[in-house]
Amino acid sequence: MAFAISRAAATFSLERSPATFSISRRSFNLSPTRRTARFAVPSSSKSSLFGRRFHALCREDGRRLSKPMRIVSASNKEYRKMRRRPGKSKEKQLELSVSICIEEELPDDPEISSIAELLRLNVPMAMKLAFDRIKDSNYKTRDTSIRDLGGFDSVELSVLLCNDEFIRKLNKEWRDEDHATDVLSMSEHIPELNLPVLMLGDIVISIETAARQAEERGHTLIDEIRILMVHGLLHLLGFDHEISENAEEEMEEEEEFVLKSLGWKGKGLIRSAYDAETNANLHMENSNGSLLKDKKKEGSLRFYKPKFKYIFCDMDGEIIPTVILFLINSSTISNAFVTLTLGTLLNSKSQVSLTNARALKEASSRGLKIVIATGKARPAAISVLQMIDLAGKDGIISEHSPGVFLQGLLVYGINGREIFKRNLDPNVCREAGHYSLEHKVPLVAFCRDRCLTLFNHPLVDTLHTVYHEPKAEIMPSVEHLVTAADIQQRRKKGAMVIFLSIIYSEWKLIFFDTAEGIATNLRPYWSEATKDHASVVQAVPDMLEIVPFGTSKGSGVKLLLDHLGVSSKEIMAIGDGENDMEMLELASLGVALSNGSDKTKAVADVIGVSNDEDGVADAIYRYAF
Repeated sequence: MAFAISRAAATFSLERSPATFSISRRSFNLSPTRRTARFAVPSSSKSSLFGRRFHALCREDGRRLSKPMRIVSASNKEYRKMRRRPGKSKEKQLELSVSICIEEELPDDPEISSIAELLRLNVPMAMKLAFDRIKDSNYKTRDTSIRDLGGFDSVELSVLLCNDEFIRKLNKEWRDEDHATDVLSMSEHIPELNLPVLMLGDIVISIETAARQAEERGHTLIDEIRILMVHGLLHLLGFDHEISENAEEEMEEEEEFVLKSLGWKGKGLIRSAYDAETNANLHMENSNGSLLKDKKKEGSLRFYKPKFKYIFCDMDGEIIPTVILFLINSSTISNAFVTLTLGTLLNSKSQVSLTNARALKEASSRGLKIVIATGKARPAAISVLQMIDLAGKDGIISEHSPGVFLQGLLVYGINGREIFKRNLDPNVCREAGHYSLEHKVPLVAFCRDRCLTLFNHPLVDTLHTVYHEPKAEIMPSVEHLVTAADIQQRRKKGAMVIFLSIIYSEWKLIFFDTAEGIATNLRPYWSEATKDHASVVQAVPDMLEIVPFGTSKGSGVKLLLDHLGVSSKEIMAIGDGENDMEMLELASLGVALSNGSDKTKAVADVIGVSNDEDGVADAIYRYAF
């Protein structure tokens, strides 16, 4: 790893000391914001070998580190070549040369750039204060390898802002700790070389971890980064809280002194870490066994780069009425209706929560494209998402965006252009209509922007009142229903109900009954009746679907990916039903929500929290960045 230094781009004055700096970003090398300042220091005796070592305050799981730091030979790192300005004063001055570096993998975010600008002012201030303290104070535990500041012409320090992955790799390479941490410090000082330059070393700070800790501890991000910078600087100056309780106390006091003297907020990293340990929520595991620390915080995605190009997300939140029998006494059996919920983006109330909405907006603003893959027709999906400002030009869905609708029977591509639709044999649809009348179960047909049915039923009304579909119109006969328009399919659920959805030239049929009724009556009958004309699919125990051959949500997603020129390795998918299984298996990362079917969870890569626990937002914050 090498720190790349760019030429000075400007000149400014701080405490009447000349300085130069520049800002750039480069691939994997470190791109500096350079600052130089001078102040007078007295001479003193030579120092002994300090060596080069990494320091870190906490493990990823919050426990204090006890493993001794690995000393690294200075030959393992390149040294920067610098031009030094001759002093204008006869009094010997110590030049502070500070490079503020931004690792390329961090997003080009205005707040990160602003923090880098502040650090080029703040770091020399902290260095001067810490140097003055070393000169004027006696410490019992500090390594005194660095004490003769007057013996140097200049002091050189680099501060790198990076992401968790970058600091994790450093931590693994130099300390054999395979996890991200908040700050690492690496000393470059080798007294035996008798150089006129004190190469103090490097401070590496993870913006991602700093952002999480800032939110947990009630700091702003710049406050947390100042705290981490001071901690890393003190390590480079010989303080080490890990060697003994006295050393920890001495370093903690020094942290607080520097922060307080400079008017910066915070108690210091050591004290903040101990305070955080009292909060059990930081170390509790969620229902899936994943530590809460793995989940990124709302509003923090601007510090992360997306791991994927697209998220394909199921939508439907559905209520399944189910009959449960209760034994009242030895001779009486009563029954009651309860509801089971399925859904991904929509919760059990068929609503998109504000938490899910904010997560989708934030992910979209970071360049992640959200594609809806649903059983709903596009107008209904747009209607639902308009309620939380997710539809339209700046939303995640519109008439001009790609999407997979009606379980893959209708697919829209670039600019919302229809690229695929599939018909179901009209004779199958006609027979289903007669079956509906004969067995007195409602039939609902979607015809463009209309809903059609054969008779009134309370469950038909829920399409309008709960699911935001157009209010159903009653048709006088099956033939009127079939010939009212070209037909396409769509689905809704109910106990002992068939919902037939009709729109844009294709059909899909769905039968609803108890699990026993489907297994013993509906499935055998319709498997025989459809034969080579359609496919019979069962997504949940109390639902039977009849669809055209070769159509599914997964096949629709495949077709859209080909159209967009996107690899399945570049997508993440979120779903809950068995109709989502193919989509989850196709994606690089498939997330099944915990309210989903057992078969769906079995094929998923990970299992998230439920749709009523903001499962989509949780998956985005935990896995997408």
